[in-house]
Amino acid sequence: MLLTFILLGVVLALASIFYLNVYSYWARKGIPYETPLPLVGNMKGIGSKYHFRDINQRIYDQFKGKTPLAGMFTFLQRTVVIMDLDLIKQVLIKDFNYFQDRGAFNNPRDDPLTGHLFSLEGEEWRAMRQKLTPVFTSGKIKQMSEIVVKVGDLLVDSMDKTVKTAKVDHGDVEIKDICARFTTDVIGSCAFGLECNSLQDPNAEFRAKGRMIFERRRHPKLIQAFLFTNAKLAKKLRMKIFPDDVTEFFMSAVRNTVDYRLKNNIKRNDFIDQLIELRAENEEAAGKGNGIDLSKGLTLEQMAAQAFVFFVAGFETSSSTMSFCLYELALNQDIQKRVREEIEKVLSNTEGGEITYDALAEMTYLDQVLAETLRKYPILPLLTRETNREYKVPNTSFILDKDTRVSIPVHNIHHDPEIYPQPEKFDPSRFEPEAVNIRHPMAYLPFGDGPRNCIGLRFGKIQSKIGLAVLLRRFKFGVSKRTEIPLILGLRSFTLATENGIHLKVESI
Repeated sequence: MLLTFILLGVVLALASIFYLNVYSYWARKGIPYETPLPLVGNMKGIGSKYHFRDINQRIYDQFKGKTPLAGMFTFLQRTVVIMDLDLIKQVLIKDFNYFQDRGAFNNPRDDPLTGHLFSLEGEEWRAMRQKLTPVFTSGKIKQMSEIVVKVGDLLVDSMDKTVKTAKVDHGDVEIKDICARFTTDVIGSCAFGLECNSLQDPNAEFRAKGRMIFERRRHPKLIQAFLFTNAKLAKKLRMKIFPDDVTEFFMSAVRNTVDYRLKNNIKRNDFIDQLIELRAENEEAAGKGNGIDLSKGLTLEQMAAQAFVFFVAGFETSSSTMSFCLYELALNQDIQKRVREEIEKVLSNTEGGEITYDALAEMTYLDQVLAETLRKYPILPLLTRETNREYKVPNTSFILDKDTRVSIPVHNIHHDPEIYPQPEKFDPSRFEPEAVNIRHPMAYLPFGDGPRNCIGLRFGKIQSKIGLAVLLRRFKFGVSKRTEIPLILGLRSFTLATENGIHLKVESI
């Protein structure tokens, strides 16, 4: 019995020392911080009572105006939240070399789909970014927009059938699902060269796999949290994040498409064509587990990883943005009317009223509406960076050690009433050129900024604008009996999502 008490005492003493050593970090650094709790740090209630945006809001309200940054703990991981817009500019742009990496999990050796541009680090990221930048030029986006317009025609047909069926339910339509099917078909076509047919069949395989990425995890929540907060250790342990069947599905999709196009000399001017041009002549470029060497081109695994992240980022973010936009237009009929009038005016000058890349560029009010949607509903609640060496914070005595996670609270900045008066009001005039010019450039970050901003932002905007344009020409969106005002936002997904979908009344024009 005595030995049991002694062992218990030793365990408690070691736990106390560990707790004090870890959670006294910010106090030792002299950086203002919110007091953490054992093990959970400052993340108490995450996913059940709070979302990341809620936890960041608490930090933001507590420290904004008092200090440019504040310390917290993402479970056991030290994290600094930056609230000062000038310092955010330093981190994302001016001092980018200190903050090149996101600290995201990647393990291309064992989990090939994680070897994509979003999560790669150091020279591997720099080399991949350099390879892929020419893929997203305005000329290449213009070519791909033709594919998107064709899928847009299918979106109109699908919505028309849905509206006719929905008449028995007073015209109520769940908007997010049909928008997600549209973007799934777009990205499936552009990134994988496949006719996914999810607009015709909601249960199509590509749509099912797309949902699976977000809804079915390889690991339980505790291990997911470990992967999120200990990415480098998880990589050393050779852990994986994606279920094997998901990996095999996307690998096979790319492999089959590449083989078919090479064998039959087929070109479609889409994303997969660009990847084929970057491919390696053989698999020696893989580096055999010793890092990624892109000097000889992309391997099949690397091509699949880029196509995969293009799919994940492209279908989820754009479909959510379109859904939130249509929701706000349903609540603001005057804005919806003005957008529709602009679309009709611009397209009256194109041959056959067809939507073209150049015509979309003339829809400036639609641009403002889209920008205000992304302001009010940023899909990523925060941006993360990680220090790759010691960093002296300008105009302070603060020093950030190597491997410190940096969090930039995008959602909270976008809802700051000192930056955007009445932040819950949907007001596209915030993005008139005069208003944009007098606002701090870091006050709007839906796509990040600096060298590590979203490489596909122009494609994402074009995809959303085409989807919105084809729908608003043919349909009027309003409030149904099932429309939530305000929307109930989910807590479990890292990206911005609703708890119960988005239901609107849709009528043919």
